[in-house]
Amino acid sequence: MILSDYDILNAVAAKRVVIRPFRKEHVRENGIDFVLDDEIAFRKPVLDPSAVFDPTDPEQVKNEYTVETGKDRLVLRAGSQVLLSTEESLRLPNDIMAFVQLRSTWARHGLSIPPTIIDAGFSGNLTLAVTNAAQYSIMMKPGMRFVHVVFAKLMSSAANSYKGAYLNQEGLWLPKVIK
Repeated sequence: MILSDYDILNAVAAKRVVIRPFRKEHVRENGIDFVLDDEIAFRKPVLDPSAVFDPTDPEQVKNEYTVETGKDRLVLRAGSQVLLSTEESLRLPNDIMAFVQLRSTWARHGLSIPPTIIDAGFSGNLTLAVTNAAQYSIMMKPGMRFVHVVFAKLMSSAANSYKGAYLNQEGLWLPKVIK
């Protein structure tokens, strides 16, 4: 069952869903918009197009991105993929999960994110992979609404709430080594 604006406001008021900072005006008919934070992670340039990246190699993963913080504007180069984070942090109970979608206006300008799920029991900021498929760079500013979070009530509480590598993340987190 997808939560309506009424359900979201009640879940926040009851502290079952915790969103910080919470902006009531960002609650929509069936979700809430989250805003862009001031961090961006750029992939380091690979000079040799035949290079192969190994996500199981800790040294390669450690050197994959360059992070810039405190930015008043974020420029996503044409054809690039970056990591962006939300200003909001979120805490979900064991019986609510969420879907994250890029706001449609950003998609119409050429941006995309892969299907993203927030597991029941998750807590922290969201870090999202954003791809610019446009033929030009796109500028975004911190504080702009950029993703829409849709909450769903599970039929029963999850027996195993989220305990993954990104639990309690603060700010933008880089990818972990795949094992």
